[in-house]
Amino acid sequence: MDTLTHALSGALLARAVSKQDIPRRVAAGFLACAAPDLDIVYAFAGPMAYLEHHRAASHSILMLPFWAALVAWLLAKLLREPGGWRALYGVCAMSIGLHIAGDLITGYGTMALAPFSDWRAALGTTFIIDLWFSGIILAGLVASIFAAKSRLPAVASLAVLACYVGFQYLEKQKALELGAQYAKENGLKDANVSAHPRPPTPFNWTVFVSDEAAHRFANINLYRREPKTAQPDDGLIARLDAQYRPPAAALWTTRPRYGEANPQMVREAWESPALSVFRWFAELPAFDGASAGSECYWFVDLRFMVPGRDGATFRYAACRDRPGAPWRLRTSE
Repeated sequence: MDTLTHALSGALLARAVSKQDIPRRVAAGFLACAAPDLDIVYAFAGPMAYLEHHRAASHSILMLPFWAALVAWLLAKLLREPGGWRALYGVCAMSIGLHIAGDLITGYGTMALAPFSDWRAALGTTFIIDLWFSGIILAGLVASIFAAKSRLPAVASLAVLACYVGFQYLEKQKALELGAQYAKENGLKDANVSAHPRPPTPFNWTVFVSDEAAHRFANINLYRREPKTAQPDDGLIARLDAQYRPPAAALWTTRPRYGEANPQMVREAWESPALSVFRWFAELPAFDGASAGSECYWFVDLRFMVPGRDGATFRYAACRDRPGAPWRLRTSE
């Protein structure tokens, strides 16, 4: 989830649970729920350090009590809390927990058991920027301003938010069923079926049917009956939405994991130490081309290839100067 939505959700939670000193508690919830994303500092150490450590220790359930105490102590100083850090500990702990939950529902993955495990938990129901999700939070906060003496708007908004995520989970099951049906019809008995949410509505999904050789995927709107065509004057949201077709008219695309021209060499590059971190991170890796005139083989994680949006969020290459030379990481062309 994006950091602003995290912060707003923390403010909403604080408003729902606070009975006194509400402005200070809401401010604490806002800041505490954004705090785990301070691990963005790892980006200064390079893209692989970011992939390896983002959503790790700062997003750990096991580390939550420690982080809550530290954040509560800092915010008690910043907000001049008369009761000291203990007075803010509860709202900080709940807000950090809400941040972890907000990331768990996305497809990126969160190392909730760090530092003892690098397993990435990911429910994969919600796109990382979900306008409906954020809108429910904003509606609750605005309603709370007009009903300043009542916690009901905030509580109701959190309940609607939980129901919305539950609805997304059910939609994901429908998308997975479409993938399983495609695998069955095409004799892909050992294929793995997955589905990832896409913007701008909870009805848009990219369904993947993957095996050791390739990924087959389709961009589907679960309720659309006729294909939608983007018009030249359409805005970004309309252009994104037009990429998703009705289930009956789905267009399935095949992306080989190692390309078609030289799969043995591409696989050697993929399995090289240069891409070890990306290999650990990527769930749907696919070959994405070779640089002309050099031995550079590029790879992407198809989880983050959003149709209608240019470029890939995570795209890296393994390169070498000559046959037999060690592979090295390359992060941009």
